[in-house]
Amino acid sequence: MGPAAGDNCLRVALLLCVMLPFSPGEIDLLMLSKVRARYPGVTINNEVIEPNAGQIFSYKERVAKTSNLENIKFTWHKETAHKYESRMNAEKESKKWDFIHMVQMLYYVEDIPATIRYFHQLLEAQAKLLIILVSGTSGWETLWKKYGSRLPLNDLCSYITSADIKVILDSAGLKHQLYELPSHMDITSCFMEGNTDGELLLDFLTEACEFSKTAPPELKQQIMEELRKPECSEERDGKVLFNNNLSAIVIEP
Repeated sequence: MGPAAGDNCLRVALLLCVMLPFSPGEIDLLMLSKVRARYPGVTINNEVIEPNAGQIFSYKERVAKTSNLENIKFTWHKETAHKYESRMNAEKESKKWDFIHMVQMLYYVEDIPATIRYFHQLLEAQAKLLIILVSGTSGWETLWKKYGSRLPLNDLCSYITSADIKVILDSAGLKHQLYELPSHMDITSCFMEGNTDGELLLDFLTEACEFSKTAPPELKQQIMEELRKPECSEERDGKVLFNNNLSAIVIEP
């Protein structure tokens, strides 16, 4: 990755979604600091695509409190990736980017292969597209593939892991490297009856609002049992640690 030919400027596009336990903009600014260190003195044009106004507001607040951002120009677009694509096509614009990242956001895209294809074609010759999402070796893969069709979804969410993305990339013939990021999440509170944090964690794991109250009792029991199995979690020092492994997929032009 480097500045576009004839241009002393790096163009970075960030398709934002919060990656727990990070707050809006935190992981983005960390990435930008690495890019700035690699290319000192180069202006970075950073564009953020995010449909949630609250996320954008929090990101802007973080930027305002962060020093040493003088050579980074921020532009925020309150829209989905699909609406960004539609707007660019309508305006007949075809911006090229040196780095695009999609961190924990492809779950909320209606047409994942089309979204990847569109942003991939916007890469400069030496650019990179980075996708981060839950790993195909994680507890998410087991939980979602086994129970996803029975969960009471309240909004758009695709139960997709790096295993699914790899199939998409291989089918499209896109060159890529996959890196595993080991992680675990303490879900012990999920097994404490009436624990508020535990109920919120269950909502997060199932992508279902008020799962404990809305799910059929039989389904809830099965999922609670599944969460304790080795395929999903390990028990250590009295805690239930969910396999929260992530994958980082780096795609080349």
